[in-house]
Amino acid sequence: MNPVAVNKRIDVLDYLRGFALLGIILVNILPLLSVNLPFQGSADASYQRFLFLFVEGRFYTLFSFLFGVGFYLFISRANAKGKNGFLLFLRRIFILFIFGFIHVKFHPGEALTVYAVTGLLLLPFYKVRKQVNLWIGIFLLLLCSILAYKLVMVVPVMLLGIAAGQYRIFEGLAGKTKQVALFTLIMLAMSVMGLLYQYQYLPVLPFGAFAGGVGEDTYMFLSIGIMIGPIISALYAGLLILLLRFPIVQKLLSPLKSYGRMALTNYVFQTAFIYLAGYVFHLFENITYLQSLIVCLTIYVIQLIFTSLWFRFFLFGPLEWVWRMLTYFEVPPMKKRVKVLGD
Repeated sequence: MNPVAVNKRIDVLDYLRGFALLGIILVNILPLLSVNLPFQGSADASYQRFLFLFVEGRFYTLFSFLFGVGFYLFISRANAKGKNGFLLFLRRIFILFIFGFIHVKFHPGEALTVYAVTGLLLLPFYKVRKQVNLWIGIFLLLLCSILAYKLVMVVPVMLLGIAAGQYRIFEGLAGKTKQVALFTLIMLAMSVMGLLYQYQYLPVLPFGAFAGGVGEDTYMFLSIGIMIGPIISALYAGLLILLLRFPIVQKLLSPLKSYGRMALTNYVFQTAFIYLAGYVFHLFENITYLQSLIVCLTIYVIQLIFTSLWFRFFLFGPLEWVWRMLTYFEVPPMKKRVKVLGD
């Protein structure tokens, strides 16, 4: 098994996590605030179509894949430090399940409990050869795509994340530009074909995807969207990785990296901010699709500024600190060490 860096953080994973979180909230807000169905031909209807073509099933898939990568890196780095990586990971996903169990009371369908259970199921695959994990992941992904059941697709996507960790895909990306560019071009071509196929089934009338049953045309539209979700997720990841080759882009998107470093805290507090906005401004069942976008943009600004400022003084996000403490049974330092003259 290839060695991994014991402590070095892979920045691109934080950028990708932050990017995934930006997309997840755009869809999560719809059922949480019971957003009103748009009128046919309205700007809200156009935004609804945009969401279900380019957002729904795209960012959740990317987030699941990154969890698989983190799964592999966590155990490998713990083992490299001489610790029992499997035991620590079991504690880690148990704590994650507790977080999710509390979170699901406010956000039905949230991801944390699903990730914890899936992580437990996939734990034996850590010791499986990377080639086997890759092909099993691809086979299961194709099978689950045919079923078009979003929840089930977490398993193969996370397994592919484990395989990506084993192949060390995200290490030394600076020397893999040609490979990433080729991969992104292939994903672009497949995404265009998939979206054109999905667009053929675009419902004439606005639809309530989170309000119970849907018509046959809407069902086909949504099912195809789930099927092609991993392809578009891969395209987004490839494009972002290519953009991050440029130092100016890294600097401009540095708040996104901080956002991803605090992924657990920000994911949970997205829900808190949505409910806060709903109660303060009486938005439940009284908000349109475009108004939900304004709420999300406001939450973006608050969280991005907060996380950027937070990491100037602290080493971990608030929930990440608790998660780490309960995983290792030790209290990690929270504040950054202030350098003094002569250090």
